[in-house]
Amino acid sequence: MIEFIGVNKKYSHDVSALDNINVRIEKGEFAFLVGPSGSGKSTFLKLMIKEEEPTNGKILIDNKDITRLKQKEIPFLRRKIGFVFQDFRLLYDRTVSENITFALRVIEASDREIKAQLKNALEMVGLSGKEEYYPNQLSGGEQQRVALARALVTKPPIIIADEPTGNLDPATADEIFKTLLEINSRGTTVLVVTHAKDIVNSLNKRVIALDHGKVIKDEQRGGY
Repeated sequence: MIEFIGVNKKYSHDVSALDNINVRIEKGEFAFLVGPSGSGKSTFLKLMIKEEEPTNGKILIDNKDITRLKQKEIPFLRRKIGFVFQDFRLLYDRTVSENITFALRVIEASDREIKAQLKNALEMVGLSGKEEYYPNQLSGGEQQRVALARALVTKPPIIIADEPTGNLDPATADEIFKTLLEINSRGTTVLVVTHAKDIVNSLNKRVIALDHGKVIKDEQRGGY
């Protein structure tokens, strides 16, 4: 599903962000990507959605080498990946339903499909009944759930969550991870970037650890 083959990424002044990365994440897997600041995690994610290009190596998403994609093909790649940001990135002048269905309207989904997918996404994240609320009427945890629903609504095969609980209290963070596990149980591949050692250790999922651009650990049932 996701495979990095001999991937290197160098910036100016020969600064190496990623050094010979070889990682394969299978369809339906749940994995954590961990490491200190500057370890290469953000570069790893940017390469997956083609915000950056590798210096060399191959990156396969769904068995297709995305390093060879043409510019016009990039939007179709990004539709396969639902991205959840730490800072939510919601549209604060739009309602919960408008935020969640934004991507569906971009791809000109029918009103019937939009209604059905909105209902499913709201139920999945536990926000049914709050469709007409605005983000500033919600708690931080609820806003993160809106961001998660927005990532889910187009049914992408991959969800990337970048520090999804960094701004949340422990109880709310636990609820967000329960939702991510539920999404994963339905067959979606989930990759979570986090510094939350306690959650990583308690869930006992695969851990891919980066440091100075290298994979220093990759364990199926690892800790942090």
